[in-house]
Amino acid sequence: MKKAIMFFIVSMFILAMNTMMFAQNAPIDFEAGGYGADWTWTVFENDTNPAVEIIANPDASGANTSATVAQFTALQAGQPWAGCETLHGADIGTYNLNETNSTIKIMVYKSVMSDVGIKLVKPDGWSMGEIKVANTVVDEWEELTFDFAAQVTDGYDQLVIFPDFDLAGRIQDNICYFDNITFSDGGAPPVGPTVAAPIPTALAENVVSLFSNAYTNVPVDTWSAEWDQADVVDVQVAGDDVKLYTNLVFAGIEFTSQTIDATQMTNFNMDVWTPDPTAAPAIFKIKLVDFGADGAWGGGDDVEHEITLDETTTPALATEEWVSLDIPMSDFTALTTTGHLAQLIISGDPNIVYVDNVYFYNDVVSVNEDLITSNFALGNNYPNPFNPTTSISFGLNEAGHVSLEVYNIKGEKVRTLVDADLEANTHAVVWNGADDNAKPVASGVYFYKMKAENYTSTKKMILMK
Repeated sequence: MKKAIMFFIVSMFILAMNTMMFAQNAPIDFEAGGYGADWTWTVFENDTNPAVEIIANPDASGANTSATVAQFTALQAGQPWAGCETLHGADIGTYNLNETNSTIKIMVYKSVMSDVGIKLVKPDGWSMGEIKVANTVVDEWEELTFDFAAQVTDGYDQLVIFPDFDLAGRIQDNICYFDNITFSDGGAPPVGPTVAAPIPTALAENVVSLFSNAYTNVPVDTWSAEWDQADVVDVQVAGDDVKLYTNLVFAGIEFTSQTIDATQMTNFNMDVWTPDPTAAPAIFKIKLVDFGADGAWGGGDDVEHEITLDETTTPALATEEWVSLDIPMSDFTALTTTGHLAQLIISGDPNIVYVDNVYFYNDVVSVNEDLITSNFALGNNYPNPFNPTTSISFGLNEAGHVSLEVYNIKGEKVRTLVDADLEANTHAVVWNGADDNAKPVASGVYFYKMKAENYTSTKKMILMK
């Protein structure tokens, strides 16, 4: 019995030792009591090789709230591949790459855009070389993802980091910060939703859809542009078609060959589901880009705006549930034109994102609600203020004669937009304040008035040229 107990104890000790020998020390967070701060970071090929310093976070208000981080000064006189490395046989321990453990992430804060390189090395100095990923922003924290699936093997015991790998050469000394190095699953299938995204309720005639089973979709050139950092595949969730993004840093969705006219659209919608943390400071960004009348980037008439969402915004991010990111087009304040939309860019902290029901729509809810209590209803114009066109919606529960007229602030009629017998339905008409076929009107306040049987309604709009 004693021998059996002793054998069990020895076996458990050997198992524990093997586990210690073949497990990397992570995450590398440079915090007191954590990993990285007291490691031997040797600097190489950097002229005088100034040491790696552990300092206070230069910006703890952004995506990285850590107290302390690592600082590497890439000297102008140093080599483009200057970097730092951990000590063989210590520090990270032993790191084994396999099909379910082949992703490394690092957060960087740099004043320049250049490649960041990571290399894994075995005790005898053997390596398959560094993998490089460029940062896309400056003077703010950004998480970069490195896919080591092509370097699967056991026994790495050294981590090498190249914070400013720029073969073009530096024009100055560049201070680079790095933090929160994690080793995580890269090949295991991601956790995903078990139920389909909510079924859209917007009327099809009021929708321009990029991707949804509920509507006819317009052409999209690519759901992952050559210049982005993301992988995308088509999957099904409960019989519903869905786009699955993995390794997401930023994804470029392009419809440049046939741009979208969203001038009559009031809202943009995208349904998302992620298994990743969405609590602060996690964020998710949506950018719309209009190429202007020439339909090409760089023509001088391009405009864009990016919305940032988190757990406190409306709509709010959430983990492991479908969230409908329904955003008024008016929230994209810098997007002053929407007649030639060509790009949609998503980015942020979630690394895995399921996407469905991507569309623009014209919200005529106010008209429909009024129709509950009336046979006729006048909706709000959009956009308002506008230049030079705006869309006015109105609804009829029964067929009848309708007039819709525009008056200036003096009470003078300046346009008749509708004067006809119409069927019961929701209708919309566009007023162009710069119409060449009629006398253009000046900037100012105008009123549009709808008349029908036993119904009159007037609302205000503003033309700003």
